[in-house]
Amino acid sequence: MKTYEIQRFGTDHLKLTDHPDPKPGPGHVLVRMSAWSLNYRDLLMINGQYNPKLKLPMIPFSDGVGEVIETGEGVHRFKTGDRVAGIFMQGWLHGPYEERYASTAAGGAIPGMLSELVVIDAQSLVHIPSHLTDEEAATLPCAAVTAWNALVDHGKLKAGETVLALGTGGVSLFALQFARMMGAKVIATTSSSRKQKHLLELGASDVINYRETPDWDEEVHRLTEGRGVDHVIEVGGADTLKKSFRATRAGGRISSIGILSGLTTDINVALILHKTLTVQGIYVGSRDMFESMNRAIELNQMKPVVDRVFPFTEVVQALRHMESGSHFGKIVVSAK
Repeated sequence: MKTYEIQRFGTDHLKLTDHPDPKPGPGHVLVRMSAWSLNYRDLLMINGQYNPKLKLPMIPFSDGVGEVIETGEGVHRFKTGDRVAGIFMQGWLHGPYEERYASTAAGGAIPGMLSELVVIDAQSLVHIPSHLTDEEAATLPCAAVTAWNALVDHGKLKAGETVLALGTGGVSLFALQFARMMGAKVIATTSSSRKQKHLLELGASDVINYRETPDWDEEVHRLTEGRGVDHVIEVGGADTLKKSFRATRAGGRISSIGILSGLTTDINVALILHKTLTVQGIYVGSRDMFESMNRAIELNQMKPVVDRVFPFTEVVQALRHMESGSHFGKIVVSAK
């Protein structure tokens, strides 16, 4: 089978290698992979920025779907022919997050999904929504579950509330789609007039161009008649967090997810106190969350936003496309 490996850091050094076909042991299944999606974490991992001490070689990518082609002894959750996706943290099945689950994160702590064949514990798989193509379903394990966790499991989003989604990455677009699905209003931000049009088509009520309006937190207050939003999908990190605090209503919630602009910043703790803000770190989610989300996606016939699909032989080109920042939605790699 063909497998991609990080043998040394750098996008151009990602290596396509040959390995013997694996066999599933007790409790495991063998999956023939059909599609994978990229996350910003994958790019950081491959370039040595996520974990410079990463043990190499490492198979990258946390997100992938395929078909079960063989089951090991004692497997009852799946059968041959089932379409499945692996979960991001393969040890986090249910309940609240525990630190030990981080050691089971695919494509970093443990080998990832970017192989033609993958053996995986049957407990770490979910069935994918039947109406989605493999390429669409491959976008779900990290970005979609993260947005679902932020808004539904932790956020307890209610119809009529307002969500601020920063940027047009996968998590933010899934948050927009889930929020609209649940009857919430969404204010989005972007720096691109082209992407602004797409955000409005997806259902955003308002879009703020943060290059043209650098004080976007003030614009959020104007759009909410001085109240602020109920939820912020905070993917920016250090450079946006303070403005996210100011854009949130008293008693509102900020889901801290991304680090696009850096890791550290000075925080005015008094602002959190006086506005009684809830700041919640979101680290993807459990298998239970993934399955609940899939039921909602199937019921509503929701379709993920796919920017572009690359063939399996062009993973490096897909990563460069992500580096360009020009994409709108998820970048996918297909085995076809």
